Amino acid sequence: MAIETLNKMFATHPEVLTNLKRTEITRYAIEYREALVMPCGALSTWTPPESTGRSPKDTVIVRHPELEEYIDWSSPNNLSIDPDTFYSLWVDALTTLWKKPRIFVTDRVIGADPDYAMPVKTITNYALTSLFTLNMFRPLPQNIENSIFADKPFTLAVVPYDKIDTSRYEGRLRKCEDGSASDMIIAMDFKNRLGLVYGSAYCGSAKKLMFTAMNYYLPHENILPLHCSANEDRHGKVSLFLGLSGTGKTTLSADRDRALIGDDEHGWDEDGIANFEQGCYAKLIDLDPEKEPEIHNAVFNARETEENGVIIENCMTYPDGSVDVFDDRLTQNSRASYPLRYLENVKLKGTGTHPSTIIFLTADANGVLPPISRLNPEQAMLWFLMGYTSKLAGTETGIKEPQTTFSRFFGQPFMANKPKYYSDLLGRKMKEHDTRVFLVNTGWSGGPYGIGSRIDITLTRAMLNSALEEKLDEVEYTENNLFHINVPDSCPGVPSEMLHPENTWSDRDAFDKRAAALAKEFSDYFDKAYGDAEIDDAVRAQCPGK
Repeated sequence: MAIETLNKMFATHPEVLTNLKRTEITRYAIEYREALVMPCGALSTWTPPESTGRSPKDTVIVRHPELEEYIDWSSPNNLSIDPDTFYSLWVDALTTLWKKPRIFVTDRVIGADPDYAMPVKTITNYALTSLFTLNMFRPLPQNIENSIFADKPFTLAVVPYDKIDTSRYEGRLRKCEDGSASDMIIAMDFKNRLGLVYGSAYCGSAKKLMFTAMNYYLPHENILPLHCSANEDRHGKVSLFLGLSGTGKTTLSADRDRALIGDDEHGWDEDGIANFEQGCYAKLIDLDPEKEPEIHNAVFNARETEENGVIIENCMTYPDGSVDVFDDRLTQNSRASYPLRYLENVKLKGTGTHPSTIIFLTADANGVLPPISRLNPEQAMLWFLMGYTSKLAGTETGIKEPQTTFSRFFGQPFMANKPKYYSDLLGRKMKEHDTRVFLVNTGWSGGPYGIGSRIDITLTRAMLNSALEEKLDEVEYTENNLFHINVPDSCPGVPSEMLHPENTWSDRDAFDKRAAALAKEFSDYFDKAYGDAEIDDAVRAQCPGK
């Protein structure tokens, strides 16, 4: 019924613009004042305050009985909506689109590997949204008929600036603080392969919806989806970097000696790694052209406007076209969307072999985790389940001490399935391809945040390079029995005393208390999140504090 409604709209609308070239879409965006043209040729745009980032409370999954055995409804990010409400919203959205003077349609795919590239048709009334799909999604490969999803395309409708008529949905949508129903929805119907962004003008809503869809479908095809960046050295060896915001994922994976395969989202199948996207959606806040020149050049280098395609979102822009990336009055989440080809050292094909090394990144503000440690398969599955980092004091009102944050698989909001579908796949693939996993702490040493100091990035890079170049395969390790990790006793270019964090604290008792407290947080969270989950006993035994 949903696709029939869509086809009826296409058949009766006077102006459906399908698969326009980048130049044509850009002209529409400029002509209808969707963005300001900057001197460098990029397009700068602003969204309403409620659309400066994702809206997790309005992001929902249609609850079909057929999906109950797969979706983890115990996860706080997996919110449900009933099929009838979704279908009603879908019809409302298409009716709203039908009333617009023109509709833009793009046919792209998610996934660089043609064996599982997922066709996605995006329908919107906004040219800038269409341009975003050209940046972020990939063109249809010539052999798309060979994809396992060739006859299972996904359809995404995006109505960014129109709001839901909440009078029709009392008691059926999220209740806001003032008691009214929310006028925004980001909804996924995995059974019928439909996505809906209604009322959210944040470009990332469409990107993350499709990422979540891939994360749902791929494990059932024996493919592991990962929220990670990936690069490749000169010998073709692939490394993956998993980490939450603030851990250094983007910075550490950018290396002049390693070609970037992708920045954010990948799949791991029987042939190796494949990037989901064709572009980057990078944060701009505090972007330093000296420390991150590649991103700065990708966004701000001068190019002819109609061929450029860079979208700058919610960054402070002045009438003369200058920007202030350090001004966070609009949002801390200013972003730029640009094609991957605007970076210098990239592998545009977007695929690589099986990863030889995986790096889990954490920024431990407690100062008790080693700066680098090696994980065996069971330990890696445990840390993959936990996705640990610290939320720092001062980042939010009322936070006076660092707060422990867990985000399963380093991307909890986008992982819809039950945990076993992801962790079991990781363990099996690690063992099958002899992949090494290291936990790298980019946080504090010598004490917690406020007392110790942030680990110098030059030392982190030295440890990282030693791990990637297999130099840490040749050293002795000491097992940390509290956190169940293996700590190298030496590392080229790194003072040996800092490898074991207890040696960097002036007060050993204070270190022991802090470490025990963090381990207890791990244990308590694991019991709460996975107490009833199907987790192998050998993996459970690796939880810190147990």
